[in-house]
Amino acid sequence: MNHKEQEKQRNDLGKKAGTVGIITNLALALGKLIVGILAASVSITADALNNLMDAASSIVTLIGFKLAEKPADEEHPFGHARSEYLAGLVVAMMIFVVGYELVFSSIKKMFNPSQVNFSATVTVVLLVSIAVKFALSAYYKKIGQEISSTTLLAASVDSRNDVVMTSAVFIASMIEYFTKIQIDGYIGLAVALFIVYSGIILAKETMSPLLGEGINEELKETLEDYILSCPKVVGCHDLIVHDYGPNHRFASIHVEMDKNEDPLVCHELIDDMEQECMKSHGVHLVIHYDPIVTDDPEAERLRQLVITILQVRDERLTIHDFRMVQGQGHENLIFDVLLPSDLKGQEKSIKKSIETALNTIEPKTYYTKITFDTAFVHN
Repeated sequence: MNHKEQEKQRNDLGKKAGTVGIITNLALALGKLIVGILAASVSITADALNNLMDAASSIVTLIGFKLAEKPADEEHPFGHARSEYLAGLVVAMMIFVVGYELVFSSIKKMFNPSQVNFSATVTVVLLVSIAVKFALSAYYKKIGQEISSTTLLAASVDSRNDVVMTSAVFIASMIEYFTKIQIDGYIGLAVALFIVYSGIILAKETMSPLLGEGINEELKETLEDYILSCPKVVGCHDLIVHDYGPNHRFASIHVEMDKNEDPLVCHELIDDMEQECMKSHGVHLVIHYDPIVTDDPEAERLRQLVITILQVRDERLTIHDFRMVQGQGHENLIFDVLLPSDLKGQEKSIKKSIETALNTIEPKTYYTKITFDTAFVHN
């Protein structure tokens, strides 16, 4: 299955999951709302409104997947796949607003309590809701993992949370019915605060890719392993990935090849790599060709020495684009260091430690010219 077929299948499954969510949550919301009003229970009513918001979020999710299908145009040359992220953000805002309103309703019930009219109908509705929400959570999780959808995985967590909330409402209703202790307002407040918290967490999760997340380690390893397995490739570095939505990623990487290789052959191989990354991994990859010296034993010896010095300090530190240039009375070593984000600010210290170690071990004098690159991945 090629990339376009995978993308179509992904959108079809996403829209199907959204439709199932709309129908299921509307049915649950209607049942709970009727029961909540008849039982005069603010906690059941709050749970009903939460299901209503879940139905609304499923509608937004469905719209998000539909908009994400739109092809690229002049105004949006990278496509519309980020619509899915925007849909998740809208859902988060809706959840937060409803939870905020329910907080005040529950506080009012706490100061003006009234007896909950618990019945067999209430029991049946709440128990059915718990079972349905548990099944819906499992369904969302299965589809979300299958198509790598953060929106559906968030919906799975939300449905799982609904199981906990509805269980709490059911237990509270039973306690109030049998003990006559009026705790409905307190449980309603707890449910409302949980809804607000879920909205905040969901907003954070959906805003993160919109702001620009770093490449995940799994994709990094997949792309680098493929590049390094290709003919005539000596090494690769500076992989940067820009996410324009699920299955819409644009990336660049530097690929090292022996300077003595035929440039036309190298160019053809690079074209093949770019096409394969799009076909197999759904990544629009642009490769920068780095010709390197591989037949200078002294340069290779010093390169390995610099690597050893760096890894004694921190095993995550790596180098690339290593060159030697003769100076007057000294040797210039020019290279790039890939710097993890938590080591930013230590550039001068790292440079000094390399030069000190080199000039202690070696009989010659060495100066270093280092370019520090930020590691665009999560370590």
